[in-house]
Amino acid sequence: MSTAPIINIRSGRHDCYDRLVFDLAGSVAGYRVGYVDEVVMDASGAPVPLRGGAFLTIVVLAPAYDNAGNGTYRPSNRNELVDVTGYRTFRQAAWAGSFEGQTTVGLGVRDRLPFRVFTLEGPGNGSRVILDVAHFW
Repeated sequence: MSTAPIINIRSGRHDCYDRLVFDLAGSVAGYRVGYVDEVVMDASGAPVPLRGGAFLTIVVLAPAYDNAGNGTYRPSNRNELVDVTGYRTFRQAAWAGSFEGQTTVGLGVRDRLPFRVFTLEGPGNGSRVILDVAHFW
């Protein structure tokens, strides 16, 4: 796990894929991403309703709070973390919790399409976890 918290989640549209980016205030410790039948909330296991034909669970091994428990990422709408209006693949990104040093987000996509995940250092002392989901097979 990382003590570097998540400070933002953002998205972008590209010619061949849609992108979701997690910005951290330090180094990335790791992540887990995969297709699931249902995304569930951290700790409670309650289902996270999502639009789309397929669902990805994204777990970033970093909290969304600082060492004092203060939130470092506070979405204004937990059901719509980013505006995906007009995206070819993304249908909805929703909060699934930040618990015991890891943060989970559910991503509804059009279909079970290929994806890649990678990390980048910067800007500054920060880092990013990046998820690209293809528009086609």
